[in-house]
Parts: sequence; C-alpha cells; structure tokens
Amino acid sequence: MIDLHDIAGSAGGRVTKRARAGLCAVLLLSLSSCSSPPSSPARDAIAVEPETAQPPSLLFGDFFEAVAMSGHFPDSKQWADAVPRRSPAEIVERSRGLDVGSPEELQAFLDRHFVLNPAGPSIRQPTPDLPLTEHISELWALLTRETVDPSPYSSHLALPHPYVVPGGRFQEVYYWDSYFTMLGFGPPQAELKRNMVANFAHQIRTYGHIPNGNRTYYLSRSQPPFFFRMVGLLAPDDPARAFAEYLPELKAEHAFWMQDGDRAKTGRPARRVVRLTDGSILNRYWDARDAPRDESFREDVEVARASGQDERRVYRDIRAAAESGWDFSSRWLADGESLHTMQTTSIVPVDLNSLLYGLERAIVQGCRVENDLSCVRSYEAQSASRRAAMHRYLWNETTGLFDDYHWPDQQLMGHVTAATLYPLFVGLATDVQASRVAEVVGAELVRDGGVVSTDRTTGEQWDAPNGWAPLQWIAVTGLRRYGHDVLAETIARRWLELVSSVYAETGKLLEKYNVVTLTSGGGGEYPLQDGFGWTNGVTTALLRMYPCETCPKVDQADDILEVR
Repeated sequence: MIDLHDIAGSAGGRVTKRARAGLCAVLLLSLSSCSSPPSSPARDAIAVEPETAQPPSLLFGDFFEAVAMSGHFPDSKQWADAVPRRSPAEIVERSRGLDVGSPEELQAFLDRHFVLNPAGPSIRQPTPDLPLTEHISELWALLTRETVDPSPYSSHLALPHPYVVPGGRFQEVYYWDSYFTMLGFGPPQAELKRNMVANFAHQIRTYGHIPNGNRTYYLSRSQPPFFFRMVGLLAPDDPARAFAEYLPELKAEHAFWMQDGDRAKTGRPARRVVRLTDGSILNRYWDARDAPRDESFREDVEVARASGQDERRVYRDIRAAAESGWDFSSRWLADGESLHTMQTTSIVPVDLNSLLYGLERAIVQGCRVENDLSCVRSYEAQSASRRAAMHRYLWNETTGLFDDYHWPDQQLMGHVTAATLYPLFVGLATDVQASRVAEVVGAELVRDGGVVSTDRTTGEQWDAPNGWAPLQWIAVTGLRRYGHDVLAETIARRWLELVSSVYAETGKLLEKYNVVTLTSGGGGEYPLQDGFGWTNGVTTALLRMYPCETCPKVDQADDILEVR
C-alpha cells in the first residue's frame, strides 16, 4: 500500500492543494484494494475521510510551525493534539497578522480557535489506598477510551471499538504498548481484549498497517509488530485458530514491513527492507516522512540544526527511532551518547527481526489451519531464511549476545541491551545461544529492580538506569522458554518488588522505573507519566506466575489475578 505521507515526506512535509487531492485519491484506491469482506461484527469498518487524515503540520503549514517553534507549549504534544474549532483554512486565514511572539495574544487566539488539552471521559483517580491489584482493576475502566466519531480536523483517528490508552499525556491507543497492556486483562476484560484486536485489524485494513498510535501524525510509521501476539491472546490454548481468523490482516502487516523488498539491491535498503551482501533479507525501522514529528516539532528541529548533517536525514532517523519504541536509546546513536548522531535507519535491529520471524511463524500456523499448503511453504521458507540470516549477521560470538547490525559498515554494533532477549522470546535461538545470552544478561543487565534496558547511562529514557515493563516480560518469558527458570524468576520478583514498593510509596504505577536505585524512572523528552497501561498489564501477568507475599500492598487473593 502507498502511505498517505510518502509523497509529502519527500517535500519536507508540505503539499499543495493539487498534490493533496492526488494523495486522497491514492488513499481511496488503497482502501478499496486492501479491505477484506466482513466476516463478523468485529470486522465492521468505519468511514475514513482522507482529506482530514493528515497531521496538523500539513493541515496548518507555516502556522503550525510558528506556534510549535514559539515554545508556547511546554509539551509539544499538546499543540499536536489541540482540536480545531473550525476548518484549518479558516484558522490560517484568521492567523494572518497574529504576533506569535506575544504569549498573551497567542493564547487568546488559540483559546478562540482550538480546544486545548482535550481530555477523554472525566479523568478521575482510582479509590485511594487500594491494594495494588484492585488499583489496577479500577484503572482499566479509567483508561478506556472511544473515538468512533472524532471532532472534524482532530488529529485523532476514528476506531470502531473501545480501547485502553497508556495514561498521562498519552490519550490515544499505542501499538506495541497494547500487547503488554492486554496481558493483564482477566475475564471482565474479555470483550475489551477482542475489541482491541479488532481495532488493530481495522487499521491494517484501512491504512495497510498499524500506525504508531491512532493519530494522524502517526500514520507514516508503525511500531514493533506485536499484532500476532495480541491475536494469540484471543485463544491461548489454540493460537493457530486465532491466527487463521485474522490471517488476511497478519499477511497484510507482513507485506507492509516487506514492501519494496524486491527492489532492494545487494547491500542496499528499500523502505524497511535491507538486502545484505549475500542476498539475505532483513528489516530495519523507517518512517515514510522526513520532517519534524508533529508531537515533538521544536525538539526535532533543534536536534537537526545542531547536528551539522542533512536535516531531512536526521528527521528520518529520529522518526525511525520512534517507530522502534525505544525513543531514545544509545542503540541508535553513532557516538552512543548524542541525539545529533542518530543513525537508526543504518541499523538492522534484533528485536524487529525477531518479531517478524514470529509473525511469519504465526502465518504458517494460520495457513495450516486453513489447509493452504502453498502459503505454508512460502512463509516456512521466509521464516527459515530470516532465522538463518539472523544467526549469520546478528549473533555476536565475541559478546555471546544477539546484536544490532550496522549494514553500511557491515559490522555488529557491540551493544549490550535487553533487545538481545527477543530471539529467546520468539524461539529462534539455539539452546547454546540462549545459555550464553542468559549468562551475559544475568551478569551485565540484571539489577536489583529487574532488567536494565542497556549497559549505558546517557540520560535517554531507553538506557540505564531505566527498566521498562515490556522488557521484563520479554526477558522472563524468553528465559523460561529455554529453561532458565531461576534467572527468569529472579528478574520477575525483583521487578514486582520494585513496582509494588513504588506504588506503596506514591499510590501510582509508572511508565518506567529506575531498576538500580529502586525508584521512579527518568530521562527522555517529557516528564514521567503515570497510569500506566503496560506496567499494569505486565505486573498483573507476572503476579499470576510468581505470587509475591513480600510485595507491599499486593493482595494475592484478588480475582484480578485469576485467569479462567
């Protein structure tokens, strides 16, 4: 599928009226070609208006940029999420002569023409001083949203069913967050789980991929492809049956990640595909646009200007890092320290390729249920080729870890990060490799509060000393898969002690934690957020596996921990 922003990106984010009409026509053709016949109520589509499915930076042009660069909003995302009270053309016309440099004049104009800081349903807090699991149980309802019919020209993208947001500044559904959030769902959330899968399937059919989040400014990129794992949650005792139900969408997502792969020349990339020197195909993170992110416009411009490099290349690499979910980390930095040296698109990452291997294996299972032998053979071959290429290019014999690969320089990065556990998570490591990974992770990445993201301290949020709920789950389940149960349990229990201790002290579940000092996490582009979707989900799932009698404010008898 041709993405709405492919053409706009090449022009630095600007489109003329004629080009916009052309883009809309392309999108309409794409919609008709990728939609599947409805087979159940969960597949009902909702209307999409291509003209308004553009990010605010395109709808408002120079006016958006002027406000974003003024620093009027302490959090740039507030501006991207503002809801216009009238058409962009009318607002832009009325803005002529506005003194953006005057905070008072600008605020008055914005108040007249936008709904600022739009919230979902009444944002109330959970009942104070509940046991941890009861607190999480209340949070599910508080974090549930609907956007069946967004306001005209809002950056929100419509979805047909309710969904869970992370919380805090994140008032939209996020792709990879949602898998880890859904791990904590119990019987009361069974319908919500199926609705969330249906929403993501809807996005694949509508846009050809699952956007980073349901915002227009996220349409040009995706996130780590966990959709197949979400689908598997619908039938944990027989995931192949669920894969067969969503087989068209699973294949479509795979096609998105492999788009234009046949055009990639040896040693060169095409979109998200890299053809290595021996002809092997692996993938990278990439974004269809090369302009500042709407939600971090000012920050991106400042980084690009200070880099001394081609600004469009810097924007693309920043956006690709955002697609990775690790925004930001030393993994993507040429000097390991500075955002000015971002090189994400030059890296073949181990986590992405592990997930695509898992997706290919899920499609094989679904095709077997459908008795489609041709499909089985095709995706069997693709998964085998990917596994072989990962063993050849991404296994670092020196460090004993799966590693990221710098394809232009044809060398491993030498990273020590929790991403090395993804091959264990999806089952593509050998037993010997898994043992070596477990040994190094135990020595280099396990801290008193769980697994640290990397062994480097840079001030970026996806580096030490931070630990994140999704990486704890990847580590625990990956290690258990290969029989390293003691290390898995150690990580899980340390994480549960940390989360419950911080909850007992603050009454909150947080986006990230400092697993070294056993406190809340820090770093990154924005203040620490609480809520928090994936922490709620992973904590609940780990408590089911490892009841924690020593964890403060945890009542193991709570029904929320029961899976039936």
